[in-house]
Amino acid sequence: MRAIILVFFLASAISATAYASTPGEVEIGAYLREATLQGLAGKSKRFSDYKGKPLIINVWASWCGPCRAEMGSLERLARRYGGKQFNVIGISTDDDGKAAAAFIKKSKVTFENFLDSKVFLENMLGANTIPLTILVDAQGKVLEKARGAYEWDSPEVVDAIWKAFQIKLKR
Repeated sequence: MRAIILVFFLASAISATAYASTPGEVEIGAYLREATLQGLAGKSKRFSDYKGKPLIINVWASWCGPCRAEMGSLERLARRYGGKQFNVIGISTDDDGKAAAAFIKKSKVTFENFLDSKVFLENMLGANTIPLTILVDAQGKVLEKARGAYEWDSPEVVDAIWKAFQIKLKR
């Protein structure tokens, strides 16, 4: 059922107007601002490092049950398509980077994850609720924001991602 809701959400471009904006939030239709992403494994990146290919950003925390529940499907999605047709990254809002890193290790997540313990990215992305997943096109334009946990590798959601990115996903 949630996959069908997401398909409708993405296909009809309904914005998240039911949620209050966060300070400095990049709205749907606007472009991500440059920001440094502090890697959980120590290596930093910038949003511009991901330009040229669509990007899925998942904002999560190790203490968040729904975030933990959807992480497996994000991992499967990233293993299947990540790096080839789009990139998948995670941004943890944990105050404790060790807790976030321990969860990633225990969950065997292989896609890149970053820490936002200073709330800058959380505000910029509009993560006043988590999990929050943002679809960004190859030029850095925010296409959609999906709030709540989903089965990201289900056929319905993969089709919705394809439609949002306007690419043909190889099955």
